[in-house]
Order: sequence, then C-alpha cells, then structure tokens
Amino acid sequence: MPQMGVSVSEGTVVEWRKQPGDWVEADEIICSISTDKIDTDVESPASGRVAEILVDVGTTVDVGTVMARIATDARPGEAHASEAVPTSDAAAAEGATPATATASPAPAPAAATPRDAPGSRDGRRYSPVVQRIAAHHGVDLERVPGTGRGGRVRKQDVLAFIEQGAPAAAEEAPLHIESPYRPEPAAAAPPADGAYQPPAPQPLSRMRRSIGEHMKRSLETAATCTTWIEADMSAVERTRAQLGTTALPIVTRCAIEALREFPMVNAWLEGDRHTVHEEVNLGIAVSLGEDGLIVPVIRSAQDLSAEGLAKRIRDLARRARAGELRPDDVQAGTFTITNPGQYGSVMATPVINQPEVAILDLEAVVKRPVVVDDAIAIRPMTILGLSWDHRALDGAIAAQYLAAVKRRIEGWS
Repeated sequence: MPQMGVSVSEGTVVEWRKQPGDWVEADEIICSISTDKIDTDVESPASGRVAEILVDVGTTVDVGTVMARIATDARPGEAHASEAVPTSDAAAAEGATPATATASPAPAPAAATPRDAPGSRDGRRYSPVVQRIAAHHGVDLERVPGTGRGGRVRKQDVLAFIEQGAPAAAEEAPLHIESPYRPEPAAAAPPADGAYQPPAPQPLSRMRRSIGEHMKRSLETAATCTTWIEADMSAVERTRAQLGTTALPIVTRCAIEALREFPMVNAWLEGDRHTVHEEVNLGIAVSLGEDGLIVPVIRSAQDLSAEGLAKRIRDLARRARAGELRPDDVQAGTFTITNPGQYGSVMATPVINQPEVAILDLEAVVKRPVVVDDAIAIRPMTILGLSWDHRALDGAIAAQYLAAVKRRIEGWS
C-alpha cells in the first residue's frame, strides 16, 4: 500500500486490474485503491507475472503493507506454473488434470497481515467491509453463501442476502446444509391504516464514513471556537464583475495577505507540537454533491494573484468533481477556506481541518441597509466566520485576523 500523503495512514483496495498469472509491465496500473481523501490507481513497480494477491477487494490495510507479489524472473509468453500440464507417466495414467490458477497462494508473512485483518470463524474469513455491513444489519455471516475465491463472502453477497430477507444473527436456527434455494420471505402483517413504513436503512458510503470520522475526530481534538465579522463587499463586487469571476478568489487573496500579519493562524497543532508555516498551502473545500466533499490544496498560494487563484480554484474544483485529483493535490494544507455562501448560507460554524488551527468561512453576499457616515445606504454585505482552535490561538488573535481580512476586502482595488 503506497504512501498517498502525510496524513494518510491506510487505504482500501477497490479493484484489482490484474489477477494471479497475468503479465504486468512496470508502471502499468495493477489495482485501484481508495483513501479517506481520494481514489487513485496504483502502478506496478516492476515487470513480471502476478504471482499472488494478498489483499482482497474491500480490505483496508496500513501504508506499507504488501498487497501482491510479482515474479520478476518470469518472461512474457512463458507458460505460468498454474497452466503447466503434468508430464509424469503416473500423472498421465491417472488422468490428472493440470493445476489451475485457483490454487491457494502461499500464506503471506506475518508482516503483511492487514490492519483490521479480515475476521474468521470456522475457517471462513471476512473483510472489514463485510463485517461492518453484517453487524449493522444483524446478519450471521455463517449463513451467507460466498461467491468469491474459495467461497469467500463478498460485500455483494451480504447485500444480496439482506435483500432476500436475511434472518438476524440473533435468531437461533438449527444446523443445516446451506442450499441455493431461497424461499420467499413470509409476508409481513399489513400495517395499520396510516402507519408509517420507514425505508430500509442503507450503509454509509466510504467517503461519507471518512468525512464523519474526520469531523468527529476534529471536534474531539480541537477546542473549537467561532468568531464572525461583517464586511462590505462593494469594492470586491466591482472587481469581480470586471474579472468575470466569483468573490471567492479575491476574498482568498485578502485572507492570504492577512496571514502574513498573523502567521500563527497559518499553522498545525499536533499534540504538543506547534508548527507555524511560512508558505500558505491553501485548502479549498469543494462540494461533490451527494458524494460528500474534498479539500484540494493550492501550494504556495501566497505567490498567486487573485486572477491566478481563480484559475487554480477552477482547475482543482473541476478535477475534484471529475475524480482526477492526484495524491499531492490533497495533502499538506496549512489553512482552509470554505464557501457555503454560494448556496445561500448566511452563517455557519465550519469544522477545523486537522491538524490546521483555523478555517475561514465565506457566506452569501446579500444587499442590506447599513449605516455609512450617519446615513442609510444599501450595500452588498457578507459575514466572514473563523473557526479556530483555542489550544493554539486566543479570541483576540482570531478577531484581529478577521478584522485584517475585512480591511483588505473593503479597501480592495
């Protein structure tokens, strides 16, 4: 399992492009993996024949775990051992058949045992994904027929079993031989008139689980506070119209400039280690619709103008929604900006992207009456919110940083 970023410690195999016995070239895609940040392809480190696959689809393992073995001494076109026909007279006389590619591979060494190693019972092994789905629905995995290699139970086997009206694990049943026949489930008693029938629960997607775990960990780790400030967007709106862009790149530029004045906001806090960064690696939260969200990073954002930031933000958002982000695109962020205002939101409390110490929230620009030089005027106003970690910052710093961003927004030219 390759290292996909500083904060990524594990990955899940989602597809094997090659199977045991297949030839693979160096740098050819051999499998696809999923992390809590992105899905990506893994290239073969060498040319050779795939000798064995050690990590099944759906299994999550630590970075550095051996996922497959490649026989580099093999040659293209050579018959694989599993394809060789026995040559001994005895084997021929007995009508022995050739060894098949479904022969069990040699056991992996202890060092390659996955984290969250597949559970086992009575000789059957289950991946973490299978175990989680079964536990959620109360399914006894011993009663699920497997269609994987060697009868292994796969995710789709469990889901199919549930759809067929699987009995809960808690229900004791007599020992019996599993049959492919599945009787129709008994019809449920008709509900009382007007009784609500809730839909069947569905397991969360991998990304939804990852987002939930990351957000929960942040709230449990950081002493999160949120400070808000109003800003007049008149100057930004004029420039935005001229540039043909949204307000986000301009506000982003103002936020970056304010970080020079308050560098302690552009920092990481990991345990008792506090790192203040000189470079601004800016995370931009990108919504993926119902699939969740992701935070690609603009490296050295302090070197970019508002126009340059606009181009980078558009490019990262497009690639994020197309699933084309690279591992380097989602790591090492030092400060994050989120923009729920594009959907009409007027106030929010964003969750800090660990191990960063602050996240800036840009809300909707709304025309409102405000007092300007003792007169009432209609101005495009917005609310800026800063969620910050009280372990690393104090309220005075948070307020001063927001005021610095506001000054730059209102004085933009």
